[in-house]
Amino acid sequence: MTIDWQSILFQFLGGLGVFLFSIKYMGEGLQKSADDRLREWLNRFTTNPFMGVLVGIIVTVCIQSSSATTVITVGLVSAGFLTLRQAIGVIMGANIGTTITAFIIGINIGIYFYPLLAIGAAFLFFFKKAIYHHIGQILFGFGGLFLGLELMSASMQSLHELADFASLTIHLSNQPVIGIFLGTIFTLLVQSSTATVGVLQGLYAEQLIGLDSALPILFGENIGTTITAVLASLGASIYAKRAAAAHVLFNVIGTVIFMLLFTPFINYVQWISQLFHLEARMQIAVAHGSFNVFNMMIQLPFIAGLSLLVTKILPGHDGGIDVATKHLDPSFIDSSPAIALGQAKEEVLRMGEHALRGLEETFYYMKTGESSHIPTVIQLEVALNHLDKEITNYLVMVSKQPLSHADSVRHHTLLTNVRDIERIGDHFENILELLQYKDHHEVSLSKSARQDLIGMFSLAIEAVRKSLEALDTASLSLAQEVTELESLIDDMEDKLRQKHIARLNTDECSGAAGIVYTDIVSNLERIGDHAVNIADSILGIRH
Repeated sequence: MTIDWQSILFQFLGGLGVFLFSIKYMGEGLQKSADDRLREWLNRFTTNPFMGVLVGIIVTVCIQSSSATTVITVGLVSAGFLTLRQAIGVIMGANIGTTITAFIIGINIGIYFYPLLAIGAAFLFFFKKAIYHHIGQILFGFGGLFLGLELMSASMQSLHELADFASLTIHLSNQPVIGIFLGTIFTLLVQSSTATVGVLQGLYAEQLIGLDSALPILFGENIGTTITAVLASLGASIYAKRAAAAHVLFNVIGTVIFMLLFTPFINYVQWISQLFHLEARMQIAVAHGSFNVFNMMIQLPFIAGLSLLVTKILPGHDGGIDVATKHLDPSFIDSSPAIALGQAKEEVLRMGEHALRGLEETFYYMKTGESSHIPTVIQLEVALNHLDKEITNYLVMVSKQPLSHADSVRHHTLLTNVRDIERIGDHFENILELLQYKDHHEVSLSKSARQDLIGMFSLAIEAVRKSLEALDTASLSLAQEVTELESLIDDMEDKLRQKHIARLNTDECSGAAGIVYTDIVSNLERIGDHAVNIADSILGIRH
């Protein structure tokens, strides 16, 4: 029999393309339906590794992508919202959650994927509301997933007649390391562990590969899927790199364990298959799910050791930002609102320290142009937004309790302090974006313009520093100094704008540079305003 290799290759690649597109399309629909709740779940409910596993499973089932879950997790670790130990738990859960797709594939739905495609298309084309579009994406992607599998399976049927393919499967069963390598490489190439499992289910269903050859490929797929987390951690903090490394180590260790227990595991899968009369595709799904569940159960008690190991492998400290609140104890709200306000003040001061550091990091970036300051500034601004929400929610709960007049004043003052500190973060973020624009578009500031900005930046930093010290110590003298500094900043703004006009008239400064310059000056002046607002809360004055 002559085999038409071109038809086989084209049909397989076409089916793979449809499968990958459908998985991505369905995942996007699911993710849009869940909206920002995914990050909130990861941030709020991963209180311990076990909860991290549960949340990792739920989020991955919701978006049908362990890679997306691990990328979000790495991002949250980088931003300081998750610890490494919490992240490892989420990653373990993501590995389990991704096996659900294999079980769905294992259910033989026959030609029902055609109606799914039709219904999904109807939702996409005949409804205007976003929620119906998301449903359409999910249904169309779900149907396309099975269509892709059908195309791939049909392309494989001719391989039964090829003697070389049969000898290859025998070789794979004798050399499981090659199977692990093939599973890893294929997953690296297609960037989808689900695709690898789907192809494997097709090969096994067509009896083109035995269980002893399929399992090593399945183990390799778990290693290959870690590349997404590794890529997401490049250029991120050392903590994000450690989370990615933990993902790699977790799956590599699991593969080693199950290769050592290879024969018992094969016997287990065959026993389960016979007990429940499982179809071929479902047998691979059970093997995939069992591997990840058992791997999690084996390694979960050793999360602390895994965390320590990756810390040893990737040592160092890059000044990561701790965004978690430290002082907002809910138990004080009912028992002692006055103490709760004291706790809120401590958290406001922490928030102020983040704002001051963000302003300083932006200043260093302006002076040196070193891009290493940029991630820190971004993380600090994210931390300020998070603390703003947490402190405000805490103070809202405190306001529901009976407060004395003095405590009511303190409560109002803290709310205004939080708003002013958060706005300082917005302004240094604006300045960072202006500086990045300047660098990306090769806009140069004149020497005198740079010196003017350095002088005004220094005054703004000093005003913020003293306003926070005044808030901490209730020092009227420091608050008065902030007021005087703010007057200097206002005067400097007028002078710098006049000097800018003079530079424009002498062609010393370009129009693009002038826009960057005046916008930075404006943001620095607003930072001075927010600093004096904090000082006013001490002086009892309102400008």
